Amino acid sequence: MSRLDSMLRRLTAQRDGLNWAAARIKGLKGDVLDMGLGNGRTYDHLREILPDRRIWVMDRVLQCHPDSTPPAEDFLQGEAEPMLKKLAEDGPRIALAHYDFGRGIKHEDVAEAARLSKLIGSVMVPGGLLISGQPLEGFEQIDGPDSIAPDRYLFYLA
Repeated sequence: MSRLDSMLRRLTAQRDGLNWAAARIKGLKGDVLDMGLGNGRTYDHLREILPDRRIWVMDRVLQCHPDSTPPAEDFLQGEAEPMLKKLAEDGPRIALAHYDFGRGIKHEDVAEAARLSKLIGSVMVPGGLLISGQPLEGFEQIDGPDSIAPDRYLFYLA
């Protein structure tokens, strides 16, 4: 598979997974967390599909497209571990989390996701959903939409 085809497959899976998860959390109270703002495409999509939810965004730096800049009060800038601890200070509040941290070095990205899993769990409300491109630990893995290959995106229940 070409890198272009792989990217298209990943982005389609991400969109379909987020849409699926947004529908599944309709009756669940809580905010949304986007871990890894990047260019802001995912955040922009989350704003569109979940307009009535507060969306927290976390990243090392703010360098997204100007149209996808989160409000300052919802942006947690810095390393993931202290930002997750800060978010956890008020207890579990996240009904849907999207994990998209990584540098593109698979073994390092998997290790970071494993290391952060417990902290991510501390912000999730019971029954909340997590969507991740990396394996997370300590959550119940569930099947996502049928349109997404099982190895492309991972879905978890908190």
